[in-house]
Amino acid sequence: MPAILLAGPTVEPLTLAEAKTYLRVDHAAEDALISSLITAARATVEALTRRVLIDQSWRIVRDAWPASGLIALPVNPLKALTAARVLDGAGTATALPLDAFSLDTARLPGLIKVARGAVPAPGRPLAGIALDITAGHGPNADHVPSPLIEAVRVVLAHFYEHRDVAGPGAAFPARLDALVAPFRVTRL
Repeated sequence: MPAILLAGPTVEPLTLAEAKTYLRVDHAAEDALISSLITAARATVEALTRRVLIDQSWRIVRDAWPASGLIALPVNPLKALTAARVLDGAGTATALPLDAFSLDTARLPGLIKVARGAVPAPGRPLAGIALDITAGHGPNADHVPSPLIEAVRVVLAHFYEHRDVAGPGAAFPARLDALVAPFRVTRL
């Protein structure tokens, strides 16, 4: 079940000023580098935990409705279902009523339950269903659990300090695993 990023976060979990303070950088010569490393550090923590930190919009693409009616999401934590569509054989999208779906946003991974008989089958055999969701802890860093913010700092410092390492690179510090382990979303 592919997940396609529609709109990334509007802010990062660390500001440039916070990152520079953490890295003990007091010049502007590497501001562009540090900004890109903040994004890379956030993306790394998101990949390690299988959850997005700051609210983002995603499209979940499916071939068919599951027999169980339950769709476990690859992007978490689930906040909202914003649109649902099925495509016919010609690729024309038909919007589905959102009240045909119920969400379990407390569970990780988040679940979308499809009401039986309330939605038509897709007319094309591949990628005939598109569900647009919002996932994340909130609109800014104030909503992200502090251990995950610290994990972003740890990864940022690691990337900054080891940017010249060739090959597979230096291993992340051991404390990173301790920070992210309680927040990992397991696959069903």
